Amino acid sequence: MYAVSDTQDVDRLVAQHVPLVKRIAYHLIHRLPANVQVDDLVQSGIVGLIEAARNYQSDQGASFETYAGIRVRGAMLDEVRRSDWAPRSVHRKARELSAAVRAVENRVGRAARDAEIAEELGVDLNEYHQWARDASSHQVFSFNDSLGESESESRDATLPGGGHNPYEALADDDFREALASTIAGLPEREALVLSLYYDDELNLREIGEVLGVTESRVSQIHSQALVRLRARMVDWRG
Repeated sequence: MYAVSDTQDVDRLVAQHVPLVKRIAYHLIHRLPANVQVDDLVQSGIVGLIEAARNYQSDQGASFETYAGIRVRGAMLDEVRRSDWAPRSVHRKARELSAAVRAVENRVGRAARDAEIAEELGVDLNEYHQWARDASSHQVFSFNDSLGESESESRDATLPGGGHNPYEALADDDFREALASTIAGLPEREALVLSLYYDDELNLREIGEVLGVTESRVSQIHSQALVRLRARMVDWRG
C-alpha cells in the first residue's frame, strides 16, 4: 500500500493536478447560476485537492487523478450548497414543475411535451423554459443529492474500501440502477444530451454542433431532461 505522507509529495501532487481543478470548475460552472463565480469553485476545489493528496492510499483501487477528481468536485458542490444561493421561489417552482410533469405523463401515458407541461402550469412556453432553466441551474442533481448525503462523503463511499455499512451500499446500488433505468426511459434526444454533457463532458455549444441545433435549444433540452428526471425519481428523492 502506498500512502502520501511526505509534505513534498503532497505539494507535488497538488501542483501537478491544479489543471484538473480548473477543468472541473469550468465544466461545473455551466450548471450553476450566474452569481456563482468560477474562482470560488477553483478555490474550494484546491482545498479538496489538498485533502485528496493527504488522504490518498493506493490500495483504494482508483488512480490518484480519479480519486482527486471525486474529492475536488465534491468540495466544490459542498461549498455551493453551504452558500444557500437558491431562493425559495426556485425550490417552489422546481416542485411545481415535477408535479406538472407527473400529472401530464400519468394522464397521457407518455413523455410530456413542453407545451403540455406549460399548459398544466398555466404559463406560456417561454416562461416554462425559464422555469426549467432556473430549476436545473439552481439544483445540482447527483446520486448523492438524492441519497441525502454530501458530495464528498458519498463519493468517497463509492471507492473500494469506502462506505459506512452494507445497507447503505445496497441502497446506493439500488438507486443507481433506478436512475439508469429512468434515464434510459427518457425521450431519445434528452437521454443523448445528458450522456454527451455528463459522460462525455461536452459543453452546450459542442452538443449543439453534434445535434445540428442551436446552443439555446440544447439548453432547453438539457433543462427539460432534468425536470423530467426529477419528476420520475421523486420517490427516491423523497
